[in-house]
Amino acid sequence: MPVRVVQVDAFTNRPFAGNPAAVCVLQEPRPDQWRRDAAREMNLSETAFLTPQDGGYHLRWLTPAVEVDLCGHATVASAHVLWQDGHLPEGRQARFHTRSGLLLADRRGEWIELDFPAKLAVAAEAPPELLHALGLAKAEFVGRNAFDYLVEVDSEETLRKLTPDHTALRKVPVRGVIVTSRPATAEFDFVSRFFAPGSGVDEDPVTGSAHTALGPYWGAKLGKSEFTAYQASA
Repeated sequence: MPVRVVQVDAFTNRPFAGNPAAVCVLQEPRPDQWRRDAAREMNLSETAFLTPQDGGYHLRWLTPAVEVDLCGHATVASAHVLWQDGHLPEGRQARFHTRSGLLLADRRGEWIELDFPAKLAVAAEAPPELLHALGLAKAEFVGRNAFDYLVEVDSEETLRKLTPDHTALRKVPVRGVIVTSRPATAEFDFVSRFFAPGSGVDEDPVTGSAHTALGPYWGAKLGKSEFTAYQASA
């Protein structure tokens, strides 16, 4: 039987921008090896696999190399496909059963609103290979949460000029590394980039799950709870 796979450009309002994810809605589970093979063949930062469960959908996210515990852009893409392809009526909430618990998505006009758990990064000593792999002599802050290291640098210029050694970064035992800074202009509240070569993605274009750490981090620093953020990948 043919299997329909939909590619969605998430976190953007125009084609060929944002972060592409593949979404595969299955009526019954497929073997793990089949999922791994499909994700590797799609060769996107994430492929989302959904099967009906408990009034919602069981959702798993796979990179071409590994399965991950939380992914924002492929969840946005999954909700979009459920409504767009008629799996759910447009007004009904999308409910996802995942490794990170129950995640919710709602339509808010032309927007999709996600309810995700905060993943607070606490101050941590940077392993020597971390800053070296990023090409940094120092950092303003280094923290770690359940998934990633969070590194603040001194400026957006520094952030944009980073050319990490992905081979070295792959040896850091985390899912990925979030690098962030204050913005160069008032258009945004903060900017970031996300590197995850150890998870099969050298640089991810837009990373929703990274913002579960970035939101609380900048919220504490800026004293606010609503942000416009920019991820400065190519």
